[in-house]
Amino acid sequence: MPFLLHAYVLMETHVHLLLETGQVPLSKILQGINQRFTMYFNWSRGTVGHLFQGRYKAILCDRDAYLLRLVKYLHRNPVRAGMVRQPEEYRWSSHRRYLGLDKDEPVDTGMVLGMFSKDLKKGRRLYREYMREEEKTPEEEFYQTVDQRVLGDDQFVETVRGGVKNGIFAGRRRHGVNLGQIAKGMEEIFEIPLAELKGRGKDSGLIEGRRLFSLAGREYGYKGREIAAFLEKDPASVTGYLRGGQDLQGKKDRLILFLDGGRKNPNI
Repeated sequence: MPFLLHAYVLMETHVHLLLETGQVPLSKILQGINQRFTMYFNWSRGTVGHLFQGRYKAILCDRDAYLLRLVKYLHRNPVRAGMVRQPEEYRWSSHRRYLGLDKDEPVDTGMVLGMFSKDLKKGRRLYREYMREEEKTPEEEFYQTVDQRVLGDDQFVETVRGGVKNGIFAGRRRHGVNLGQIAKGMEEIFEIPLAELKGRGKDSGLIEGRRLFSLAGREYGYKGREIAAFLEKDPASVTGYLRGGQDLQGKKDRLILFLDGGRKNPNI
């Protein structure tokens, strides 16, 4: 397996997955899960079309400090939402797998239960007791993350930042696609040919297109000078394109989703 699934909960409008990745990029893992689940959902209900909308949000977590709390947070989601009184009453989460009630679940319970006891029965009993205890971690703590991407203590954050400085985490999808593929995506989705991006036109549509291309390039770990060389523009111009970008977040998400292979039809 290219990853471990520690916990999940499927809610009415979204799904939470607690994954531990290895060498396979997260985008590839989620692409496979998305495609397979959509195929199964459509087949079982006789429907067609897309199932998920929008881009996923990923937070890098300190496993040692947050694993148990995150499992509890996910499994108690239906309780907080008022859907059930106890988490084991909810079918669409991995909580019942931890209790030994559901057998055919692709969830790795060994690490979490092993944190309670090496004996499986005792581990499940202590896990059940832990899940029934009042939650001590406020919900806001899981969302007030550093740069909205890292959840952990100061030492963990500094370790991650050190990895970023050394190029380990440079770009969320480090060169997952090349600049030429980004250009093709721009043309297919927004009907802006590469020749026009490289040209001298200065109308608002082309300026926005160059900004969007630059933001996508940065998302895949390319430096400003690399983007500038590809577009045949001055590096200072690309630096300007990369400033801000909040107004283009929706279009950038569409482009990234298309490039990551999450949708064949980007017209959403």
